[in-house]
Amino acid sequence: MNDRKRVFAVGSFYHVFTKSIAGYHIFRSDDDYERMVEIMQYYVYENLPIRFSFYKRLKKDKHLKNTVDFDKLNKLVDIVAYCLMPTHIHFLLTPLKENSISIYMKNLLNSYTRYFNTKAKRNGPLWQSRFKDVLVESDEQLIHLTRYIHLNPTSSGLVEKPEDWKYSSYREYLGICDRSLCNFSKYLDINTKDYKAFVENRIDYQKELSVIKHLVLE
Repeated sequence: MNDRKRVFAVGSFYHVFTKSIAGYHIFRSDDDYERMVEIMQYYVYENLPIRFSFYKRLKKDKHLKNTVDFDKLNKLVDIVAYCLMPTHIHFLLTPLKENSISIYMKNLLNSYTRYFNTKAKRNGPLWQSRFKDVLVESDEQLIHLTRYIHLNPTSSGLVEKPEDWKYSSYREYLGICDRSLCNFSKYLDINTKDYKAFVENRIDYQKELSVIKHLVLE
């Protein structure tokens, strides 16, 4: 299905997922993860005057660092939750304008591809041809989806505790991260202690599901 035929209802929530071609590792260092986080934060705005790569260079010049006035720009999407994994990315997004998820994902993935290809001295696509998306249909699904997203690193065996993974929104939810990429408090009424218990009570079960899924796919 082409992006132009995809309809994203403003104010609804979507689980958006994209992965690399053939399981290619797209994040190979902390610098790579940090670059993607910066790109994610930059491209939530519409009508940006310059690419992120140019903006990043301009920020180093004190006379030019205010070239982009974010206070005067409107946002395309709100990021409610996310998790960056070595070969794929999970987002929970809500569009603020018509077609804004497609625009956001296009800008985001193209920007990271340019960065990665330049760094790795490679050419060609980095991601599968299109991202996948699923509409969230209830408040219950919404909160459970945030937990699923935040448990990806533990399910995959990357860390023992979800808060040990720096490249998801879980640390923001717990208030132990200086980064403020997500706007989850606008949509979710979360008590930090209760949410932490809600997530961590599911760790072992989600690990078991991951093992079963892997065996079935094999």
